[in-house]
Amino acid sequence: MSEALQDQYSADGICFGCVPRNERGLRTKSAVRGDEVAAMWRASKHHEAFPGVLSGGITGTLLDCHANWTAAYHLMRHASADRPPATVTAEFAVKLLRPTPTDGPIELVARPVEIGDDRAVIDAELHAGGRTCATFRGTFVAVKPGHPAYHRW
Repeated sequence: MSEALQDQYSADGICFGCVPRNERGLRTKSAVRGDEVAAMWRASKHHEAFPGVLSGGITGTLLDCHANWTAAYHLMRHASADRPPATVTAEFAVKLLRPTPTDGPIELVARPVEIGDDRAVIDAELHAGGRTCATFRGTFVAVKPGHPAYHRW
């Protein structure tokens, strides 16, 4: 896999879910793997809903941030740009299929479903303990000047 997209394009960002600078954040590292974007992450006890099981809210945040980076990367490629556009989540849905164990690595995998000029639809999964624990579909939009997220990376 390549260098993490967050490290390449948002080393000074503050997002809770996905950037290295937020010391209290989840600090996911999303890297390009062919047409997919993948990440490995490890939970701590304070991420649990109950002993040994990841909080559903943390699951949603992991998938949302990871899919957002997938959208930004693919929108950048679509536009033949040298930097990804700043993107925000327009909508998303998460299906929690089973409890996510926290005693090992958690893998996030995302891929584009639709890529337009300023928006992308992304599907993603969260895998742990050898099983798919959650699925996700989200729509992400590239923001314009004047939006609070416009200069975030």
